[in-house]
Amino acid sequence: MKVNKRGIVAAGAIAIVSTLSLAGCAGGTTGGDSSEGEGSSTLTVWVDAERVDALQGAADSYKEKTGVEVELVGKDVGTMKDDFIQQVPTGKGPDVVMGAHDWLGELSTNGVVAPLELGDAASDYLDVALQAATYDGTVYMLPYAVENIAVLRNADLVAEAPTSFDDMISKGAFVVEQGAEGNPYHLYPFQTAFGAPVFGTDASGSYDPADLQLGSEGGFAFADWLAAQGAAGTLNTDIDGEIAKQQFLDGTAAFWLTGPWNVGAAVDAGINVAIDPVPSPTAETASPFAGVKGFFVSAESKNKVAANDFLVNYIGTEEVQLELFEAGNILPALKAAADTAASDPIIAGFQAVGADAVPMPAIPAMGSVWQFWGVAEAAIINGSDPATTWQKLVDDVTAAIE
Repeated sequence: MKVNKRGIVAAGAIAIVSTLSLAGCAGGTTGGDSSEGEGSSTLTVWVDAERVDALQGAADSYKEKTGVEVELVGKDVGTMKDDFIQQVPTGKGPDVVMGAHDWLGELSTNGVVAPLELGDAASDYLDVALQAATYDGTVYMLPYAVENIAVLRNADLVAEAPTSFDDMISKGAFVVEQGAEGNPYHLYPFQTAFGAPVFGTDASGSYDPADLQLGSEGGFAFADWLAAQGAAGTLNTDIDGEIAKQQFLDGTAAFWLTGPWNVGAAVDAGINVAIDPVPSPTAETASPFAGVKGFFVSAESKNKVAANDFLVNYIGTEEVQLELFEAGNILPALKAAADTAASDPIIAGFQAVGADAVPMPAIPAMGSVWQFWGVAEAAIINGSDPATTWQKLVDDVTAAIE
């Protein structure tokens, strides 16, 4: 496989130490699935079980170049984060764990992850991926994939992309997953179009929990818009994920706001799918959340130098990021790999929308937002007074954060 030469220049000391010295270092911690002893030159990496094969080439190449074995341990994604948090303090966790960027607040708060040194290679990644990998001004994650929603359009029903939200509604039926408790993740692009992000940012560009923007003028304007869409029937809490999917697949709806995880079903149904930006209800851009996947180094790893080297100079290559793309069909975080993957027009469409995406907040305070957010939006869509309902949302979230 190809090695990221630029990363090696930026982290030359890392590569040299990894190659020449690690044979005499203490072995990486191994977790409950392996039993390497102290003094072994082994990196233990927990990964999604479905992506072990995609990483095997990088692991083999790293051992060949450095003598350090990379043990890939397939894990259940649903339990991997909690297992990692519990095992790291005991010294039994892995050296590296695959995960999502929105784990970062919890991982950092628990002190179980170490900073990552990207060096000049940082500029090789999509901006939103790098933002998501950074917490309180420090990079903690090697990103490998970026995921965001966009509008799927049935190009046989509507030939051209709409120019605005109103234009979309005039061209054909639109569906988006909601449900009885709402779904603010899917509605967030419209909220941002009113100038109402969840949180403001501090000088480092990190989300600031003390700067809640839900209560801004834009937030209340968005609430009014939600009420209008509910009254018009454009947004409907009776439409859950399965109903939205079925209406698009059977041609009832021409537009479906969803993510890449649903494209396969549409293509398999014979629909001529086009990927469009989220049409804005205002003159401002509608920016969806981006979810970024990547790799974290354990704060208790005895092989942090090797772990950093393996991630930056092996996982951070176009070849490996494309292998991961093939395994999951999610846009690579590395620019070169993303551009290659975007030869597929579906991927290119999500990449274009993702250029306007913003990282989902990973700060612990975000949990206080999710607790109340969707329920408030659903109530407004169903006829509750937008001003008082939105104000209660702001008050509840503020009290929960404090």
